[in-house]
Amino acid sequence: MVAHDGTGVKPAPFTYHDPTTVAELVSLLGSLEDAKLLAGGQSLMPMLNLRIAQPDHLVDLNTVEGLDTVERTDAGLRVGCMVRQAALMASYAVGADMPVMQEALQWVGHFQTRTRGTIGGSLSHMDPAAELPVVSLLYDAGLTVQGPDGSRTISMRDWPLAYMTPNLSEDEVLTSIDFIYWSEPHGYAFEEFARRFGDFAIVAVGSLLNVEEGLITRAAVAMAGAQPTPSRLDDVEAALVGQPAVPETFAAAGQLARTRQGMSDAYIDGSYRQRLAGVLTERSLTRAASRAQELPA
Repeated sequence: MVAHDGTGVKPAPFTYHDPTTVAELVSLLGSLEDAKLLAGGQSLMPMLNLRIAQPDHLVDLNTVEGLDTVERTDAGLRVGCMVRQAALMASYAVGADMPVMQEALQWVGHFQTRTRGTIGGSLSHMDPAAELPVVSLLYDAGLTVQGPDGSRTISMRDWPLAYMTPNLSEDEVLTSIDFIYWSEPHGYAFEEFARRFGDFAIVAVGSLLNVEEGLITRAAVAMAGAQPTPSRLDDVEAALVGQPAVPETFAAAGQLARTRQGMSDAYIDGSYRQRLAGVLTERSLTRAASRAQELPA
């Protein structure tokens, strides 16, 4: 099938493919040149209409069976690449095991975009200001991709290669994401600042904290928006462990987060992103610690 070649906000001609199995999908990716994958389409469709992207082939993942499941494993939660963001917000398993994901998803676009948008689409698009990569970093997610040469699993830390560039070959597709449980009782928080509600983050910070007898025993902190790729704040985490869960500790952590170089664009100066990185890190940790200390003994 060849798409209509219109004018204005219409895509350039392409050949449409709708595989129904992962094997068929992988076979197509191994044989086609210049192909794009269609998941939720919330980023790709505008790019096609504006002709920023002009692929020769469009491969639709919506007809592929088995990519839209959420299941518990011994280690954590396995989420298929085609699970809609709205489904994650409504999932009991996600709410019980990874509530910070549902808090982060409240910042993703609007109800309509979350209804179509998928977790795999977000992670594969790898916008530096997207929320789901932050959650994936917090839980040390492993991303399984499949291609003609078989499957491989990539740590979320190794997934972002550069600005909007995931660790994914042209003939590979992300099929599932494995999130690793935090076995300890912990608090969580996700903080974001955007120009308008529903916009991509200028800076976003997510935190997980385990607090025992007033001391921080484990921490995970991840940030998006400030730099070309999302990242875990390893130095902040190391500085937190062993410290009391008090405002002074979180203020110092915010100052440490602020030392990173912030990227500038047409709207936001890098120094402003640096300031937001510090403020949102402090806020996120403060709320996470409050929740951790409210847990039953």
